[in-house]
Amino acid sequence: MRTGSLSILGAAVWDGERFTDRDVHIVDGVVADRPLGDPVSIDGRGRSLIPGLIDAHFHAYATSQDGLEDERGPLSYAAINGTRRLRAALHRGFTTVRDVAGGDIGLARAVDGDLFDSPRYLFTGPALSQTGGHGDPRSAHVDICFAHGHLSEIVDGVDPLRIAVRNRLRTGAHAIKVMASGGVFSLTDPIRVPQYSDEELRAVVEEATRRGSYVAAHAYSSEAVLHAITNGVRSIEHGNLIDATTAGRMADAGAFLVPTLAAYDAMDRRGAGIGLNAISLAKNAEVLSQGQEAVALALAAGVQVGFGTDLMGELEDDQLCGVRLQIEASDAATTLRSMTTVNAALIRDPRAGHLGVGAHGDAVLLSADPISDPSALWEQDARVAVVRGGIVFD
Repeated sequence: MRTGSLSILGAAVWDGERFTDRDVHIVDGVVADRPLGDPVSIDGRGRSLIPGLIDAHFHAYATSQDGLEDERGPLSYAAINGTRRLRAALHRGFTTVRDVAGGDIGLARAVDGDLFDSPRYLFTGPALSQTGGHGDPRSAHVDICFAHGHLSEIVDGVDPLRIAVRNRLRTGAHAIKVMASGGVFSLTDPIRVPQYSDEELRAVVEEATRRGSYVAAHAYSSEAVLHAITNGVRSIEHGNLIDATTAGRMADAGAFLVPTLAAYDAMDRRGAGIGLNAISLAKNAEVLSQGQEAVALALAAGVQVGFGTDLMGELEDDQLCGVRLQIEASDAATTLRSMTTVNAALIRDPRAGHLGVGAHGDAVLLSADPISDPSALWEQDARVAVVRGGIVFD
């Protein structure tokens, strides 16, 4: 348990709509209406205080740009490397991450036990993929068996999917991830084609819903997104190729969109140099140009648009570039809400995404007003301090 009292004095504090000068007190890791005892104090005058940021599409175990290496490399290495990736995300101001495709109860226990500096950590476990789907890392000419790895598991059929969902929820999964269309990183599946049958998707959604959880679906095209939300999927990951009609249908269904603009930009700029295969580079070119347009279409339709990054291997250090790209697609205030209140609603945590009494004591102190100077949201040097549960990380 995090104990003690911290006061951030005189900062301009973001309330979801505007900045207001006030003091913020954090007692035993939770925002309180007054300090306790003799608190540690931070001078916030002339600075802006925002809630801790949430990355809703993170991969702790994504060690490289090679799908089979990510899936079949030693789990001990993936976990240790995952601690480094989580620590770096925290120091960028992300105090909560949702790991969609990977993670497990062991890593979550290490986070909860404060064994290393980390954001709050929610995980889905390996994503569910059909044979030959986005979670199948085999190229067409490779003749090997693959059933599961650290990020994905191949599960075909209604009953096996029900069992897989139940086992994930048994072992602490926050939500269930399914692959509902082709993807950039996989080698044999066209991006636009929907994956899994209606019956299979409905079985996954039914099992998750009965346990009070929900389903997040990797989906790019309008066809795949409609296939997913028609069968009850709540969170659409990526969505680069949606049209205005599909965006309207998402809004009607109450589905969230989690764009991951950082990933395509990073792969376009850096992928070839770090060995990303030619198939993935070509697929990335197909979705790169439409990612920001999809964000604009979704916002115009009234979709709740969150924020994610989806960075694999060495590309993780482009996490804050995703903030800049999403601001370009909308504006600074909208993107700040995406990273705080919208993502908090997505993960169903009423204590996240704000700095009201009772909230998590998670905050980022910035050197400038990010509405008038949006670069404060993506420049590492603009972070004066990151606070997670009342603990200050410089």
